[in-house]
Amino acid sequence: MISTPTVSSDEPAITGNRVELQLLTTLKCNLRCGYCSLAVGEVLRSQKHAIYTAEQLEAFIRKHLADREVYFTLYGGEPTLNTGFILELMERFPNCRFNMQTNGTLLHRVPDKVLARLSNVMISVDGGEEITDSYRGKGIYRRVLGNAAAVRAKTFGTLTARVTWWGGETTFEELDELTRSFDYVYFQFAQGVGAHTPESVAKKKAVLAKLVAKFFASDALYPVVPVMGTVRNKVAPWRINELSAGLTQCRVSTNLLNVMPDGKIYPCPDMLYSKELLQGDIVGNWVKKSPLQPHPDMPCRQCVAYHYCRGNCMKNLHLAYVKNDANWRTQVTEPTCELIRFLGEEVDRHDPGGWYARAPLPVRNRLVNAEVYEFCEVMP
Repeated sequence: MISTPTVSSDEPAITGNRVELQLLTTLKCNLRCGYCSLAVGEVLRSQKHAIYTAEQLEAFIRKHLADREVYFTLYGGEPTLNTGFILELMERFPNCRFNMQTNGTLLHRVPDKVLARLSNVMISVDGGEEITDSYRGKGIYRRVLGNAAAVRAKTFGTLTARVTWWGGETTFEELDELTRSFDYVYFQFAQGVGAHTPESVAKKKAVLAKLVAKFFASDALYPVVPVMGTVRNKVAPWRINELSAGLTQCRVSTNLLNVMPDGKIYPCPDMLYSKELLQGDIVGNWVKKSPLQPHPDMPCRQCVAYHYCRGNCMKNLHLAYVKNDANWRTQVTEPTCELIRFLGEEVDRHDPGGWYARAPLPVRNRLVNAEVYEFCEVMP
């Protein structure tokens, strides 16, 4: 018999009027990327297929999320290894939006009717060809870009390059080149000890300065999400309150539920190994408020970047200041915060308010309302 925890009725599980269900359709993967966060705690490959049913998921939504817009991100592992379940979900939820995060190597095998339903496809690369292949395997970069080009005509949605920015070797030219193959480029600073040495941080700052300069040099919208998001948060700060209730824009504190193949729900996809963060269960049909919340030990509200950052990555903050992991704090969290502050300073140097005032209406609308913000973390 399944035990269902008692959930306080005066503390809603979801903040806001929409919720993203990030479904890990499988924990299998056909690649062995050198930095995979799911490898922590032996999560990767631990569950092969979703064991809850589409009917159980529908019952969960009906009970807990009936008054909200629900949209799905298909995640893994590698979600394209379980397209049968994806098709079942799309048939069960015909009016919902779908996003997919994939390594891109198997996109050519995805059925056309799945591609046609995707609002966005986030495709993982790590910068340029040499860097991507070093982490993912020889020839992966070219295969992924070829697959992305091949499926573009089959999807009505956008294609987003998702870059894990590890060392200082990633160049402005590599990130800029991705804007020619994708509708958007999103980068996230790597979450790993050793990724952000002082030399690496200095090199990243130089690249950030070039990205920001190119953003403001054009009358069109330069589609690099962390720069877009930083500018948006400065010229239209109310959007933070609308999309993430003024809290961290990774949304793990408010409206993101990560569902494991066994139906267990966690707030952060990088902390599925932390059983104390269990937030709900599709099979047991219960959910509670995310346990990943701002904490008094987190120094964010005293930071000059808080008004546009709002805490960046709750995982980094939780490990650094709640779990008191000194190595993580000094080698991951603090360098990342330094880079985000620098990004904001560079944006301010270019007078974002003046740029926005001069921007054509379509550019202003896309900056403020781009759907891609609902599929990625906005801050790097």
